[in-house]
Amino acid sequence: MEDIRRILAVSWMTQYCRRTVHYAVSLAEKYDAELSVIHVVDTLWLQSWNLPMMSMAEESRKDMERIKAELDNIIGGETKGDVKIKKIIKEGDAVEEILKFIGEEKIDLVILRAHEKSRIESFLVGGSNDAIIRKMPCSIFLVKNELEPEAA
Repeated sequence: MEDIRRILAVSWMTQYCRRTVHYAVSLAEKYDAELSVIHVVDTLWLQSWNLPMMSMAEESRKDMERIKAELDNIIGGETKGDVKIKKIIKEGDAVEEILKFIGEEKIDLVILRAHEKSRIESFLVGGSNDAIIRKMPCSIFLVKNELEPEAA
């Protein structure tokens, strides 16, 4: 069996990733592994819209700041001991960016949220989990979450 040295937790929607991060921190502590948390904002759908670029750039910047603050809050609540967590927030095709990061960082274990999709989640996340699982070059740990966000 391979050693787990590098773990990646995937955040699709920050309000639902608390349990995913909790398990990721727990496993990183247990295996003395490096931990990264990635959140990719899918901006591909914006390419077909004809909107003023200044408005789009400002909205994108605000979204990235909001997501970073939410992840900081979630990770801050879970961080204990010597686990150092690397946060990655990217824009683009989620599947492509996540798989690229897994390859570049030589990730051993990916932690994904297994979920029953609500309609809004289906629109925002689509089949990204399925696409990642089919192309995954490493082991996967699926975390069962409720549909409702967990209390802070």
